[in-house]
Amino acid sequence: MLKNKIYLYICMGLAASTLASCSSLKSISSNMQAKAQQLTAKKPRPVEMNKGNTVNGEIEFLTNISVTPGKIYIKNESDAISTEPVTTSATNYEKMPSNLSEVEKLNWLQLKYSIKMDIAVESIVNIPLLQKIDEWWGTPYSLGGSTKNGVDCSYFTLDVMKDIYNVNLKRTAAEQYEQSTKIEWNDLKEGDLIFFKADGRRNISHVGIYLANNKFAHASTSQGVTIGDLADPYWQRRLYSLGRVAAQN
Repeated sequence: MLKNKIYLYICMGLAASTLASCSSLKSISSNMQAKAQQLTAKKPRPVEMNKGNTVNGEIEFLTNISVTPGKIYIKNESDAISTEPVTTSATNYEKMPSNLSEVEKLNWLQLKYSIKMDIAVESIVNIPLLQKIDEWWGTPYSLGGSTKNGVDCSYFTLDVMKDIYNVNLKRTAAEQYEQSTKIEWNDLKEGDLIFFKADGRRNISHVGIYLANNKFAHASTSQGVTIGDLADPYWQRRLYSLGRVAAQN
């Protein structure tokens, strides 16, 4: 009889423990859902440029471009951030499988870059551009580099612009800036150049190629050849100018 009572108490204890665990799991699940909703709510707003004076909380900079805080702007002073943002590290799924047919390769490229640029697959039409970027994808950054073992930002833009847009760029980012015709944000389109200044630099220190939806291809010092997002505060603080170089006949 005593054994039966002990057994009964053990079973009741296990049942109570199980119920507590279920309750705990529900609580964890609810917390995770709440966190996901918070992250979604904090998604960056679309980047835009506005001209105007310093008024109603707006900020005016030396280039005579002013914006509401949190949107894209130009800043010549140091903001105490010295490293480029790392979004996601390169993973196996970003490398094209070697056993795909030609049609499958095109589909794979469209899917990969639609995810990278957060746009619909059917809106991607410049396949040669994707193929060219993918040739360089993940190549580590190397100042003065011009090979798949290491490349810098200006050689990457030079190579892509020459092969895809028949544009002959000069070698450095500063030279490419001088070579380009300056354009407004509303005129920005695929193939235009985006120029940045690092903290305390007097000259252009970085260049990338605009793609779509605020995304640009570039050789990042932290990730190598990748796609950056102009909505990222790091790039917002360093954006200096937008430029276009006409194709050579």
